[in-house]
Amino acid sequence: MHEMLSSVAPETSLTQLLDLVDDRAVRGFVCRSHDLLIDGKWMRASSGKVLEVSEPSTEGVLGSIAAAEAEDVALAVDSAWRAFDDGRWSRLTPAKREARLHRLADLMQEDAEALATIETLDNGKPLTTSREIDIPDAIRCVRYMAGWPTKIDGRNVTVSASNSPLALTMKEPVGVVAAITPWNFPLCMAVQKVAPALAAGCTVVLKPAEQTSLTALRLGALALEAGIPDGVLNVVTGLGDSAGEALVRNPLIAKISFTGSTASGIRIGKMAMDNMTRLTLELGGKSPMIVLPDCDLDLAAQGVIDGLFFNAGQVCSAASRLYVHADIHDILLDKVAARVTTLRLGHGLDPATDMGPLVSAAQRDRVRRYIDQGGKDGAQRIGGSLWDGAGWFVRPTIFTHLDPGSAVMREEIFGPVVGVVAFREMDEVVRCANDSRFGLAASIWSNDLLQVRALASRLRAGTIWVNAHNPVDPALPFGGYGLSGFGREGGPEGLDAYLETKAVWIN
Repeated sequence: MHEMLSSVAPETSLTQLLDLVDDRAVRGFVCRSHDLLIDGKWMRASSGKVLEVSEPSTEGVLGSIAAAEAEDVALAVDSAWRAFDDGRWSRLTPAKREARLHRLADLMQEDAEALATIETLDNGKPLTTSREIDIPDAIRCVRYMAGWPTKIDGRNVTVSASNSPLALTMKEPVGVVAAITPWNFPLCMAVQKVAPALAAGCTVVLKPAEQTSLTALRLGALALEAGIPDGVLNVVTGLGDSAGEALVRNPLIAKISFTGSTASGIRIGKMAMDNMTRLTLELGGKSPMIVLPDCDLDLAAQGVIDGLFFNAGQVCSAASRLYVHADIHDILLDKVAARVTTLRLGHGLDPATDMGPLVSAAQRDRVRRYIDQGGKDGAQRIGGSLWDGAGWFVRPTIFTHLDPGSAVMREEIFGPVVGVVAFREMDEVVRCANDSRFGLAASIWSNDLLQVRALASRLRAGTIWVNAHNPVDPALPFGGYGLSGFGREGGPEGLDAYLETKAVWIN
């Protein structure tokens, strides 16, 4: 078993791809020049500069987005500060904030098909993924957080150090939030930050990834339509080194929520400390998938496909380290390889597409370098032949016989590449799984509840899945250990990140 080739859709031009979009308004949206949303108004970048919006499966240029710089970011932050300071949102009754967030969710639901199509054209992922996973998840997140404004409260406290008749705590919004999002799940990542911030009463400046800004801009328009006041949600597009850095360094920003690479997160963290700005960082991962000999092998084989090749491996919690008990190692790999051959690679609007391209040429080239390095390190490769057509595609690649210290096993690749290691003893697999500076997630595949419980308690990861990999829900916190960041998104923990706690003594 040395090569495995997934099927390939016929090559399609950008014109042919756009002809598949029935909604003329959506075609017009993705192909136009987009402005910044600041203080409820759409405006060009002060410099007049724009960035091209590319479609990953054809490499064609769709339209453009404004390239915000420090001056534009300052306008957006000032707008958000005024909107926070005058209380147009933070002092709105909780019931009214809740109603407007529910209205936003309603509008997203009405716009769901358009949002899914825009996400697919911008990111390259299959439309089935956008339609069935990304957009529904984003709407669920808004609805979940919409329920919180009427439930934010403090507590009465009986103090022992004083005769004070009343002591209590109050929860208040932190202020202006900088939300900086990645390109792998553009709309989902945006609402995971925007929705809890708005539920808490904060105002937001959203800076989406420059590769995939279109659904963030659409979200801004829907927020205005939902009755979110001007200046409460601002959207600035542009490069991280200019727009992103100016946002992070602005002293009016009270809270930064960033999802992206560990290197960028560390840099943002250092800049944030100059103003003691609060941080939530959801960073990289190198998540282990541990397969025990009593598992359902067919379920586990499909779990590898879903856990690693979903979204072309561009998932922070992707199952990029596969530890398989030696007794079932060869059987499982045979089953995985057989399934990989059925994966169809192609553009996102083809309903038969299982795996789309990577988001950019730079990301494709980065993943290819890891594949080349794996070969130089002496690992045995299954699959991974080069793509020779248009589009930023990388074929599914499996490496075996890896050195534990190899780059494939230790570094986040963010592509459809997995390293496989056989093990025999539980202590051995725990040591290997924890031998990483990341600690975002892990999965265990077994029907032995005692073994699962014992193993889960020993793994250093923020999320442990059992007989599944990658499901998320807005009611559950998500975040990691070590270089995977700190803080949590989702659940009450995610909301609390946007709240201050104030103690009040009344004599």
